[in-house]
Amino acid sequence: MRNGTIAATVVLLLAGSLLMLIQWIDIRREVTADAEAQARVVASGSAAAVMFRDAAGARETLAPLVSVPAVRQADIVSADGEVIARYPEAAEPVAPACGYDCARVSAPVLFRDQPVGTVRLQISMQRAHARLGSLAIAFCIASAAAYALTLPLMRRMRARVRSAEAQLHYLAHNDPVTGLLNRNAFNAHLEHVRARGGPLALIQLDLDRFKEVNDKLGHHGGDELLRQVGRRIAEALPGDTGLFRLGGDEFAILLAGDHAAARVEGVASAVLDQFAAAFVLDGLSPRITASAGISLWPDDATRLEELAANADIAMYCAKREGRNRAVRFEPRLREAQLARIGVREALGQAVAAQQLALHYQPQVCTQTGRLLGAEALLRWTHPTLGMVPPSTFIPIAEEGPLILELGRWVISEACRQIAAWHAEGRGHVRVAVNLSVRQTRDDALPGYIDDVLRHTGVPAHCLELEVTESVLMDDADVAVGQLARLRARGMHLAIDDFGTGYSSMAYLKRLPIDTLKIDMAFTQAVPGDGEAIATAIVAMAHTLGLRVVAEGVETQEQHAFFRDAGCEQMQGYLIGRAAPADAFAAQWLASPGVLSSSQAATG
Repeated sequence: MRNGTIAATVVLLLAGSLLMLIQWIDIRREVTADAEAQARVVASGSAAAVMFRDAAGARETLAPLVSVPAVRQADIVSADGEVIARYPEAAEPVAPACGYDCARVSAPVLFRDQPVGTVRLQISMQRAHARLGSLAIAFCIASAAAYALTLPLMRRMRARVRSAEAQLHYLAHNDPVTGLLNRNAFNAHLEHVRARGGPLALIQLDLDRFKEVNDKLGHHGGDELLRQVGRRIAEALPGDTGLFRLGGDEFAILLAGDHAAARVEGVASAVLDQFAAAFVLDGLSPRITASAGISLWPDDATRLEELAANADIAMYCAKREGRNRAVRFEPRLREAQLARIGVREALGQAVAAQQLALHYQPQVCTQTGRLLGAEALLRWTHPTLGMVPPSTFIPIAEEGPLILELGRWVISEACRQIAAWHAEGRGHVRVAVNLSVRQTRDDALPGYIDDVLRHTGVPAHCLELEVTESVLMDDADVAVGQLARLRARGMHLAIDDFGTGYSSMAYLKRLPIDTLKIDMAFTQAVPGDGEAIATAIVAMAHTLGLRVVAEGVETQEQHAFFRDAGCEQMQGYLIGRAAPADAFAAQWLASPGVLSSSQAATG
């Protein structure tokens, strides 16, 4: 503020000085012009006096100058320089030059248009100086008044500029939603640590299923959740720890110092513990978890960008391993990430390259061994990678929208195969396909299935859709609505891998499903500890009017147990492995309605 005031004063003085100079030039020109006019008047009446060297007559022409206060001295001289008369009479001859306080003017004395002498006047500039002084005083008064009026305005403007600068600085380094430091501050802090040369531990933390909160409560609810998360994380951190929001639902925690590596896992655990209690959002109490990745400097990285990338890799590994945990970066994780990227890129071309196929595993009646349907299982044969296990590429596809394309291809191909078998006279075979999490959120899925069924001519009851119990638990309301729309079209619905989630009888009553499929983990525990759980699942399902399918039946003892327990259907290696469509048809559909030897063996 002080520097600005000084600069404004200097500018004002320079402008005032320039203005005074211009005014002085104008005033001097005006006074000189008046004096020159007076000199011409005197010269016009002095021709005779000059011609005849009449001093008395010359003095008479100078006499009126007494009434002109500005004239100090005057004289009339002949052409040869002789002074004929002076005013005042006792004055010295008019000097050829004049100082700052006076001006010298002259006019020729003419006779018949020929110069015969000269009238010279020396005039005082005091009145001009007085006018200039008055103007200077007026300028100073006006400047002071203007300064007095503008000073408060300048102060307000300066205050607003400072406020705007502070706001811009805040927004450049702080997150507007949570008030935490943002990515710019995070990057600056990393550079500072590198310049200082000390070790550093980085925790990158991402909320699990944050998008579902935004979808349910809107962005206002999502922002409130982020604020609460920021406060909880801050409460768990030591005082020398930096907390940043990098964007979206991603946070970063920086620990610096010699003991950062030893402390980081304890800090990460304390932060994750903060998510144990439910949050409070608009009267709801959602339980949110988080996944964290840990990376160390300089142990895990030689560049700061690599440090953040490694923490990101570890964080996504934590999500794949079940969420709600922290994973420390290891070089093998980067190698696995690169492999996953390669698989994802190749999988994106698999449909167009016709590298995908469906294999079919039979589902039979537990009592008779008669074929009741088949489960379609996706297989991928890559020209260089060979047979890629579903356990490898399905989780990768589920990380993005690629799973929607694969899921639609599976539905379309299964219906095409059902139609092909029917055209061959093998009847309509019921085929079950699995729906992913994203498909259960895809509002366009029912319409797509309608188009496929209409195009292939397959009855809706021949298509069974399977969803995992965990998928339903992620967002029950959305899942129930989607399943209800699909079941209303006549399709059968089943819960796959039942028993591994958290379903209760009250919850199952809400679901528009037809079948429960007992997870093979319980099947393989028969005989043994799995018997009690399997018996309870069968009893609960029958109470709700649901059919039960036992997955993973591999022994005669397991077959006998589920038959006696009242389980209606089973599938597994004892019944038959998944096979390509032609092989499946040759074994199970060769004689429609007649049991093959392999079927009879299980009866």
